[in-house]
Amino acid sequence: MKKRFMVFLAVVIVVGSTLAAWYSFQSKGNANSTNQKARVAEARDAPAVTVSSTLVGKQNVPVIVDSHGTVVSLNSVAVHPQTTSTIRQVQVKEGQFVREGEVLFTLDDRVDRANVEKAKAQLARDQATLADYERQFQRSTELVAQKFLSQSALDAVRTQLESQRAVVQASIAAVQSAQITNSYNLIRAPSTGRLGAITVFAGSLVQPSTALVTITQLNPIGVSFTLPERYLPSVLKAKKGGNVPVSLILPELNSPVEGMLSFIDNAIDSQAGTIQLKANFDNANGTLWPGQYVNVRMVVDTLKSAVVLPQAAIITNTLGKQVYIVEADQKVKPVTVTVLTTFGAQAAVSGLKGGERVVVEGKQNLRPGSSVREAIPPNTTPMRKQASNGEGKSTGKITAMFAGLVQ
Repeated sequence: MKKRFMVFLAVVIVVGSTLAAWYSFQSKGNANSTNQKARVAEARDAPAVTVSSTLVGKQNVPVIVDSHGTVVSLNSVAVHPQTTSTIRQVQVKEGQFVREGEVLFTLDDRVDRANVEKAKAQLARDQATLADYERQFQRSTELVAQKFLSQSALDAVRTQLESQRAVVQASIAAVQSAQITNSYNLIRAPSTGRLGAITVFAGSLVQPSTALVTITQLNPIGVSFTLPERYLPSVLKAKKGGNVPVSLILPELNSPVEGMLSFIDNAIDSQAGTIQLKANFDNANGTLWPGQYVNVRMVVDTLKSAVVLPQAAIITNTLGKQVYIVEADQKVKPVTVTVLTTFGAQAAVSGLKGGERVVVEGKQNLRPGSSVREAIPPNTTPMRKQASNGEGKSTGKITAMFAGLVQ
């Protein structure tokens, strides 16, 4: 009996707790609903809030990304001698601008010039021997025709003649080889550019492993930079369509330096999640220098007929990014938007169709359903006041303000 009483008591407690919780929840829900309705009613019954608004326009918006880059030379060559010799003369100075083919250093060439003369002498001797064999072959041919010499003897002379012709060709090649070796004593600039530090002087013994000077091309010049991999499809699409402009923002210049995208790497850096790019720039005035750190700006895409509004109209709260729309009854309604890109004081967004009136100033005092009235700018003429009171004239006035943006 006692056991049944305990079970009954437990059931009563559970049922009572459940009913109490349900009643509390219903009471809170009704209270919240009542409070929310009260707030909306309060916002609707409150005096109109003075705001400044503008119409949402449409225009083509370039998607601009900023990055950091490093200036790199498109051609940098370390000059080395091709033979072991002694520097006879240094014919340039450090930091000098040189052109391709200009003489930089002169090596001691006495041994190489002697070898050239020796090769030429050997060639002359072989050519004289060849001339003798040609005369012998001519005489032997005449004697064979007159039956005074056998054909086998003529064949032997012909063999000697062909062999000597090969010897002459070898001697010509030896002369060319000696001349090439001798030409190594004049070290010329392999490319056009600016010289770096010179590490040798007249009288220095050098060999092929000795770096004499570095020539760095400064015009045109390149800038290497990276972009997040999410921009790769847009960059590839833009590159396929033609030249892709790239700008450098330098603090010391009033205007950006303009160039063109020249290189897209063939792989994404899996650790950093970036793609390597390079752009070429004209550098006739020497503004850019290899190793310099620069800010890069690039247009990766263009949003066609994007909805554009001032960034000042956007509110960030727990629901995301919202704007207040002024409806026909001069009451406001919050609308959630997504920012696609920003440029200057404007932003391209999704979530609006265009043509809506959004609140720019005074939005901090608004609640959903608040009544608003347009602020009258100071020194406003009566004509302007009249236009702000008429819906058609006001719309035409603000639309005209955005006409230039749409273009």
